[in-house]
Amino acid sequence: EVQVDELQRLLAGMEKEHRSLLLKMKEGEAELARLRSVEGDKLAEQDRSAQLEKEVAMLREKIHHLDDMLKSQQRKVRQMIEQLQNSKTVIQAKDAVIQELKEKVAYLEAENLEMHDRIEHLIEKQVSRGGHSSRARSKSEYVSSKRLTGPKPLPLIRVVET
Repeated sequence: EVQVDELQRLLAGMEKEHRSLLLKMKEGEAELARLRSVEGDKLAEQDRSAQLEKEVAMLREKIHHLDDMLKSQQRKVRQMIEQLQNSKTVIQAKDAVIQELKEKVAYLEAENLEMHDRIEHLIEKQVSRGGHSSRARSKSEYVSSKRLTGPKPLPLIRVVET
């Protein structure tokens, strides 16, 4: 009986130890599951972090590329503005030369008309004196047929000798 009691006590101790070991095993499995979950979360976070880092790197590269394109476009715009300003300067200079030439042409046309009028006046004087009447008339007609009026009629200046 002592041996049976001893064996029952040992069996009860073993059952108690078995239950405590089962409990520890369940706690260990729960902790392991929690750690796996935490590690899984960490792996997921690491994957997400790696993905975000790739996206950030791609965005930085795109921004760098866009900055380069923007600088290039700004250079082109500056060059176009400079060309435009240079063209305006050249056009203004040419306009000034054209205006000068128009003024000279107007002056020369006025002088030319004045000279024609003087010649006509001299020819009329010669004709009225009775000299070479047929020759004078043809010369007068020739001179007056040479007069050209431009798009803007200029004031007629007559010089009459008395």
